[in-house]
Amino acid sequence: MADQGLSYFDTGVGRCAIAWCERGVTGVQLPEANDAATRARMQRRFPSTVEATPPPALQAAIDGIVALLAGEASDLSGVALDLRSVSEFHRAVYEVARRIAPGETLTYGEIAAQLGDPGAARAVGLALGQNPIPIIVPCHRVLAAGGRAGGFSAPGGVMTKLRLLEIERRRIPFALT
Repeated sequence: MADQGLSYFDTGVGRCAIAWCERGVTGVQLPEANDAATRARMQRRFPSTVEATPPPALQAAIDGIVALLAGEASDLSGVALDLRSVSEFHRAVYEVARRIAPGETLTYGEIAAQLGDPGAARAVGLALGQNPIPIIVPCHRVLAAGGRAGGFSAPGGVMTKLRLLEIERRRIPFALT
């Protein structure tokens, strides 16, 4: 894998971005309102990273994201990540979230219980709200108590979260309608 890089790619929902370093993916950006906004967000998040051709491992991750957003089965659980910039608690939350199968869900409380701290549901929600690698760390698969949607910090908010779950459950293409 190249030392570091940033690449933009088209999906059924718009232009996404991925950033990486030698250890793995450091960030994914779902589309903002337009391409310029997506680029601006990535420049703020990764100011010293330059646009580059993704190495094969990263291209496989991009292809998986594109497939998922097109309604196809896509397993992103093996994509290497570099989570050195997040706390140990956040890493633990993201590891549990990555084990949730496509189309399945857990609640914030269930993740907290798996981490051995059943009272930490709110902290789990905060960690997922700061997820730097959406889709690959599938925070959209985590719901509030009682199966309510809860929040979703990516562009489009809760509607994007629900649409991603619908795509995974029905394997249908993402549409912004």
